[in-house]
Amino acid sequence: MYPLAMQPAAVNIPTQAIMPPNEPQFKDKQATSINGFIGLLLHLGLSVFNLILTATGPGALLLIITGPIWLVMWNSYVIVNPNEAVVLQFFGKYKATLKTEGFRFFLNPLYQKSKISFKINNFESSKLKVNDVNANPIDIAAVVVWRVYDAAEAMFEVENYGHYVQIQSEAALREMATKYPYDAIEEKDIGGITLSSHQDEIAKQLQKSVEARLARAGIQVLEARISYLAYSTEIAQAMLRRQQASAVVAARREIVDGAVGMVELALEQLSTKGIIDLDEDKKATMVSNLLVVLCSETDTTPVVNTGTLYQ
Repeated sequence: MYPLAMQPAAVNIPTQAIMPPNEPQFKDKQATSINGFIGLLLHLGLSVFNLILTATGPGALLLIITGPIWLVMWNSYVIVNPNEAVVLQFFGKYKATLKTEGFRFFLNPLYQKSKISFKINNFESSKLKVNDVNANPIDIAAVVVWRVYDAAEAMFEVENYGHYVQIQSEAALREMATKYPYDAIEEKDIGGITLSSHQDEIAKQLQKSVEARLARAGIQVLEARISYLAYSTEIAQAMLRRQQASAVVAARREIVDGAVGMVELALEQLSTKGIIDLDEDKKATMVSNLLVVLCSETDTTPVVNTGTLYQ
């Protein structure tokens, strides 16, 4: 125990110092500019004025002021291409974003200009090895179509928005892959969403998940879709055999259902038309023979009975 005078004082840490802000600190603000050719006229007028000052003796002292202004004005011009924005900073402080395309001129020549593209980009993730909801290892990859819609957020909220898209897209893909099964294997999977059979639903959920992660960086997700999906190599052969067995069982079920219907129809027509009266034993024999003929994988060899039905 510390003595009362030596006990360490409690340190109060402000909540804002350890909790990140919920809203982005930077949003695009419209920049003010004029046509660049008008700026050239102003620049030309200043050039003529400087020449006049140079020619006159007393006015040459003003050239000390107008000369540097004339030189610095060359930094006021910028060309904004279509689907592009220019982020303006004034000695490290964000001022505005210029989105008007063309040849533009700023009244403040000390702006630092950084260009951000609004064009659509494609990103294809690498093949990720994850476990689905049934703990089966699978290999999965996705294609994300994205673009920047807020230049200030993309530039100032994250360090590298291109790398940010890559990391967050793969994280969202991993998270989504663990929520759903690759295919309907167990009874709990039947009727539910699977990665292999519900691609549209999976794509919509993946897009929402990726967009929620990238919204902080001023990035819009136009599409997100699985581009590669397969079982991992260590269980691929076992799963292939399971799929083949499921296909065989499903085919057998179809054959049996059809055979039972045909036998039922044959007995019903024989009874309705009164062609022959069969007792229960003969019906059972007939049903057995018909099922063998209809369900057999090879051609059956008929046996002709020259005697009566009971011989």
